[in-house]
Amino acid sequence: MISRRLLRVKVLQMLYAFYTSDIKDVNKAEKELHFSVNKSYELYKLLLLLIIDIRQYAETRIEIARNKLRPSKEDMNPNYQFINNSLIHQISENNQLQNYINTTGISWVKYPVLVKAIYNELIKSDVYKNYMASGSKSYEEDKRLVSFIYTDLIICNEDLHHILEEMSIYWNDDTEYIISMIIKTIKNFKEKDTREKSLLSLYKNDEDRDFFVQLFRKTIINRDYCLELIKETANNWDVERIAFLDTLIMQMAITELMEFQSIPTKVTLNEYLDIAKYYSTEKSNSFINGILDKVLINLRSDNKINKTGRGLIGEN
Repeated sequence: MISRRLLRVKVLQMLYAFYTSDIKDVNKAEKELHFSVNKSYELYKLLLLLIIDIRQYAETRIEIARNKLRPSKEDMNPNYQFINNSLIHQISENNQLQNYINTTGISWVKYPVLVKAIYNELIKSDVYKNYMASGSKSYEEDKRLVSFIYTDLIICNEDLHHILEEMSIYWNDDTEYIISMIIKTIKNFKEKDTREKSLLSLYKNDEDRDFFVQLFRKTIINRDYCLELIKETANNWDVERIAFLDTLIMQMAITELMEFQSIPTKVTLNEYLDIAKYYSTEKSNSFINGILDKVLINLRSDNKINKTGRGLIGEN
């Protein structure tokens, strides 16, 4: 499922686009927000498909070697351990993934150079060499190798990031989050799982489905109040002098503190400070941290924080 961190980032991006646009159409922006989240789910399926293409390339290499005019002994007796990786086989046979591919037509067919490059990096790695030399058919070893390919090779491939940027403007900041979804998917697979195995859903639950839409709407509704609160807390610092993106991050954080009763204040603050680390400067991050700490005190004194739910006693 799409993480709440990524959902917050999507809302931040859409708020930025909304406020910098000449036309302030909330309904249109909301549709665009849904489209952006759905594109992230498409990337999840697309990156799952990449491991299948890497295996297919490895299989093609073996066949080419076997059909040489003068094949070597090694060519005629190849090591099929990677080709026979049980987890990759399960992913390739998965009905949900195959149905999505057949419906959308997503593929890596236009990017054979990328597939080749990742495979070449793989076969040079000690992890791969040890895996191929082990002679083991352990399902857990199969899973560890696939996890390694995603966390150490795919996520670090600069060409992949350039290609994804060209394929969709909605994927510029998604790769790391989607790889974490794939690692969860790998962990969820069991050796006896059939092709009916369910992949991760788009949303964890209905609450997540509503969360990002409500965050978008309520941040817009609370804009004037949040800006005034930021101005007062910043000792009347001219809000216009604060970086626009920093202001948006603080507006979202304040809105979430006030409007989402089941989310602990600590979670909200940590989430937006981490987002600020990525999207703002180091000085901005410290500034945002200081402002939000003071804002939280003011909100509590004005009884604007009303947290309810398990584990939230003492939050107000």
